[in-house]
Amino acid sequence: MRIFNSNNQPMVTNKPLKMKPDYSLFCLRLFILLAAAAVLPFIFPELRTLEGTTGSIIGIAVFFVILILVFCIRKADEWQRAVVLRFGKFLKIKGPGLFFLLPIADRVAQVVDIRIRVSDFSAQKTLTGDSVTVDVDAICFWLVWDPQKAVLEVENYPDAVVYSSKTALRNSISSHDLSTFLERSDIIEKQIQEQVDKKTTEWGITVLHIELTDIQVPEALQDSLSRVAQAEREKKGRILLAEAEIEIAKKLEEAISIYAKNEGAMKLKILTILNEGLKAGNSMMLVPNSMAEELKTRDVFGLAALNELKKQN
Repeated sequence: MRIFNSNNQPMVTNKPLKMKPDYSLFCLRLFILLAAAAVLPFIFPELRTLEGTTGSIIGIAVFFVILILVFCIRKADEWQRAVVLRFGKFLKIKGPGLFFLLPIADRVAQVVDIRIRVSDFSAQKTLTGDSVTVDVDAICFWLVWDPQKAVLEVENYPDAVVYSSKTALRNSISSHDLSTFLERSDIIEKQIQEQVDKKTTEWGITVLHIELTDIQVPEALQDSLSRVAQAEREKKGRILLAEAEIEIAKKLEEAISIYAKNEGAMKLKILTILNEGLKAGNSMMLVPNSMAEELKTRDVFGLAALNELKKQN
């Protein structure tokens, strides 16, 4: 479920979604009781002829027997498994759907949810390998694949999973530097998942994934890490700029070799530069001496002819 704050930003909450109550089993039991009350007098006609105290006792006894049998009918949803004991000894895993328990002898020890679950845990005030105090929050995705082992071998298996995850997280924090947590959290998550799953497999539980949700470092260290990150970004920016300059220089070197071997290509380049300048509407252009001499000798734009006409006039 998601809750939005005043800034219309989603906030995560651990409150489970409320499910609508299921009255199907209650309705089934009520239907069986009503049907039995209507059918029994026809199946056993002697019940209708009994009178007085004896008839009342027999009627009440029959009603209670049917009532006990009705309440021995149980139901488990698709994602539930019921651990059934008979006189305190494990009998069977029953479900999903309807199943029947023997009166007095059988009982449901616990109903296990076999869907994937999410449990959050944290390690507060733990020293990293480089002696930095951090607070780390994480979540664990796990499921029960063997309800018999989970119920019979562990007293409280959800808490056992959380405590094992917390212990593995503390061990991982103390064996790695802070930089590893900040840069390669996937390694930490994989290591914690393997450690916890190795322990919980014996309980019939599998840890699917561990995710680090928050890593809190002291405020004094945050400023220093910010400065280091900024310097690292500047360093990478300068390196990229230098690499770009090298690539540009290489390309210019190739262009020079091409123009030196092909005089026509050089002239076309000169004309292109002049054309771009004229298109821009510049009233004055700076032309290198070599280019001006080339224009004068070749009379590219007919400037020499135009001067001759002016002199004659």
